[in-house]
Amino acid sequence: MSGLTLGGIRFYADELRDLAIAWVVLGAAFSVFFFRSTGRPVFPNIADVISSPAFGRLFVVSMLTVGVGFLLHELAHKVVAVRFGQVAAFRADYPMLALCLGAALAGFLFAAPGAVHHRGRITARENGLVSVAGPLTNVALVAVFVPLYFLDGFLGDVGQLGIIINAVLAAFNMIPFGPLDGRKVLGWSKVVFAVVFLGTALLAVGSFLAVGFPSF
Repeated sequence: MSGLTLGGIRFYADELRDLAIAWVVLGAAFSVFFFRSTGRPVFPNIADVISSPAFGRLFVVSMLTVGVGFLLHELAHKVVAVRFGQVAAFRADYPMLALCLGAALAGFLFAAPGAVHHRGRITARENGLVSVAGPLTNVALVAVFVPLYFLDGFLGDVGQLGIIINAVLAAFNMIPFGPLDGRKVLGWSKVVFAVVFLGTALLAVGSFLAVGFPSF
């Protein structure tokens, strides 16, 4: 099967396709949501909206913030899993991607684009480290976006949304429920879970208080 190898990590052709599609759909969905949040109508002239400079700007901002946050979160899971000898690959959830886009058109957000699936013998500790790698990557991305926040214009918007989105992604994924990362981390170590859960929750709240939510 064709694909790509980077740093010793194998990315399969269908995996790269799924990552690209999920990235674009998330960018489009968040762009639609932000466009609607300004009070500008989406219906009935969707084609005109998509071709407008305002929507194009929102799409680029969303791809660089929401898209990058999602993409690197999932790649962190994969890289750590592979380092532990797992066979791992991202698989998009196409029904959920369709729901994500439909929800944005309806005026609210819902995002469950897919997940990294891995198989092989693995300990509870290793599985916990695979899981916590995603939220910690989002925490690191918050730090990356902070300098951009102090700039004007487009880069300032990227910084502001990048901080908020990644802080929320980190905190949300640490909720110990269902398929979220927090449940697996809790199953491995209550101490690690408590530290990361509390830290990401404080980061999310602090980010909202410090930079607010961007108004496009």
